[in-house]
Amino acid sequence: MEKLFKQITQGIMADLKSGEHLGLSFGGENTTFARINAAKIRQIGNVDEADLGFNYIWNTKCCTGSISLSGNVEEDLKQAQTELNRLREEAQQLPDDPYLVIPDSTETSLNEKFGSLPEPQEVAAKILPAMGQADLTGIWASGRIFQGSSNSAGGYHWFASDSFSLDYSLITPEEKMVKATYGGSNWDQSEYEAFLADSIEKLKLMSLPPKKIEPGDYRTFIASAGVADVLSMFSWGGVSEAAIRQSESSLGKMRNEGAKLSPHFTLSEDFSSGLSPRFNGNGEVAPETTVLINKGLLSQTLVSSRTAKEYGIESNFAAGDEGLRAAVMSAGNLKESEVLKALGTGVYLSNLHYLNWSDMIGGRITGMTRYACFWVENGEIIAPIENMRFDDSLYNMLGEQLEAVTETALVNPDVETYDGRELSATICPGILLKSFSLTL
Repeated sequence: MEKLFKQITQGIMADLKSGEHLGLSFGGENTTFARINAAKIRQIGNVDEADLGFNYIWNTKCCTGSISLSGNVEEDLKQAQTELNRLREEAQQLPDDPYLVIPDSTETSLNEKFGSLPEPQEVAAKILPAMGQADLTGIWASGRIFQGSSNSAGGYHWFASDSFSLDYSLITPEEKMVKATYGGSNWDQSEYEAFLADSIEKLKLMSLPPKKIEPGDYRTFIASAGVADVLSMFSWGGVSEAAIRQSESSLGKMRNEGAKLSPHFTLSEDFSSGLSPRFNGNGEVAPETTVLINKGLLSQTLVSSRTAKEYGIESNFAAGDEGLRAAVMSAGNLKESEVLKALGTGVYLSNLHYLNWSDMIGGRITGMTRYACFWVENGEIIAPIENMRFDDSLYNMLGEQLEAVTETALVNPDVETYDGRELSATICPGILLKSFSLTL
């Protein structure tokens, strides 16, 4: 794949004329998928695909395009040249872009990460026995993901990584569910079996008679997967500098009114895990770590070069949408083994679902509890709870109501496949809240 990208880059850049600038972005994967139902593999398939994105600039005009690649260099280069000509014609019809960013980075990087993945023919033997008699439905995905960026100034970056994920739900005869994702780059059979055994134990608890709790405020523990869902909201009306300046951010109160979150809460854009590439679509390389919220105080935001140009500030080479690409929440000192004891009596939430802003500017998030969520009394799980809607402010959840943070931050891989498998992941611990608002 890297050879293909390099050959297309060399060929298409040589075709540029005076006054033209071009950025190319490459995305692709070689993936083995397996669909699992009732703990049996029902369907398998392989995806070998690659796409090439164009960011074409002519004088003060800019337009974008993309093509799918076949893997045949001559054919793909011909397609790329056709797309370039199409963009040339389109650009002539467009107005000037006052905040145009010319891709002028000349940095280069080559980052190839090799993991230890089960061979496709080994997958069934590796993952099915541990499921036992459990009713498990899920998707297995494993293989190599590629990402590249190049530009007409000479900048060139390549990132490739091996990874796997098993995203699954365990289901009782009463259709109560436990949901989890096991993922990584190096397969560990013992770790996988222990992870799945923990889910099966939770499923047994889901078979207990459910407890209906009334709307109200409850002492609550949210496990790492649920916290990752909350942090995902920071990529939408959160840490974007443009969103704050355009009054479309939940963090505007921190910038403009001095609002604070808890001293227990620190959020960073941190690429040190190597799970995501540091370069963006313009080939600009972000700092390895950017602390965004430091012990409850807004420290920095994500600033793209376009936003920097528009507002006359310095870019930290965020992605164009200024969303989180490598979110890391700092761990605390609450031991995992003491979570239930520390919770005492209240609600244990393994997952959250269907999150949305109910009041973006006010920082209020709504969503549903789902899957393995329990009522706990005196440090013991008593019963699963019926699904509840929550509606609470991040200034409560991650602010004055945040009592403690677990000492282990877990990797929550992004398993979405809308435009191909994702390279991103959220690394975060669980959180213990003094109060959390369940509304329906």
